[in-house]
Amino acid sequence: MQKFKEFCKRKDVCPSAKLYFVDAMGAMALGLFATLLMGTILDTLGKQIGWALLCEVAGYAKACTGAALGVAIGHRLKAPPLVLLSGAVVGMLANDLPTVFTLSGAAKTLTAGPAGAFVVCIVAIELGKLVSKETPVDILVTPVVTILSGALIAQAVCPAISYGMYWLGYFINTATVMQPLVMGIIISVVVGVVLTLPISSAAICAMIGITGLAGGAATAGCCAQMVGFAVISFRENRWGGLVAQGLGTSMLQMGNIVKNPRIWIPATLASAITGPMATLLFKLQCVGVSAGMGTCGLVGPLGVLDAMNYSSAAWWGVLVVCILAPAVLSLVFAEVLRRIGWIQENDLKLEL
Repeated sequence: MQKFKEFCKRKDVCPSAKLYFVDAMGAMALGLFATLLMGTILDTLGKQIGWALLCEVAGYAKACTGAALGVAIGHRLKAPPLVLLSGAVVGMLANDLPTVFTLSGAAKTLTAGPAGAFVVCIVAIELGKLVSKETPVDILVTPVVTILSGALIAQAVCPAISYGMYWLGYFINTATVMQPLVMGIIISVVVGVVLTLPISSAAICAMIGITGLAGGAATAGCCAQMVGFAVISFRENRWGGLVAQGLGTSMLQMGNIVKNPRIWIPATLASAITGPMATLLFKLQCVGVSAGMGTCGLVGPLGVLDAMNYSSAAWWGVLVVCILAPAVLSLVFAEVLRRIGWIQENDLKLEL
């Protein structure tokens, strides 16, 4: 057993919750952004301006989602070249493997999607790393082990994952329709907090297939975190911080949150208010990965506009729920906390 542990360490196979559920999931979010998300943006833009080429390119981008997930996860796990490239095959297979279920008396084809790709790619890539460069015919052995193990694991776990993700997403989406106030608060706060944590909210939203009002609440929560931190830290970080957090990520504040968790209160309280505003007042909708992106590159607002066919209600909802309300609410809450001494000068300072 000791020799095997030493062998795994030499192969850089060191399982940990941080590596898999923080680092690998963060890398997966980049894969989603570069394919599925960019494909959605290009498709939307192409339809709006009538440029067929953009829609065609968008189709290719979306089709490469699984492969990009495999490569992204492999790169984060420091996979050797043959394992990394084989991971593209594993990712596509796990992401797109169809499973037919009978639901409500009708046959329905489900895929495990990013959740399946996440699980299968991690296991297959780690196995591929173990055999990499261990034989004279590495160019054959490594891809075969990585791809075949990925295929077998996908056959074993993807049906269960696809079924579980379907019902989890169904529960969340249905519960939000039935209880828009309570679920609006819960989803907005939870997904917003996840966005600021070193975990991928976009990947999680894509995994569970969040949609409809639940997607709108998730978008509201993510926007509240990003816009909130951007505006309440303006006095410390000025315009650079406003852009970096408002259009980049509120994750930049994690170091400061660890030092003083109270700085998280304004944006989180704002998300608890904007969530039900999204579900009850403006009835905002969003789908999948876009719902977990917030104002990063304006992906969240664009996702809402696209899901609601650019209606006037969508435009007003985006303006109020995604930008104005979180900015004003966060500033008010932050000022109260500054006055009582819970937030001190430079608590929100970033090293930009």
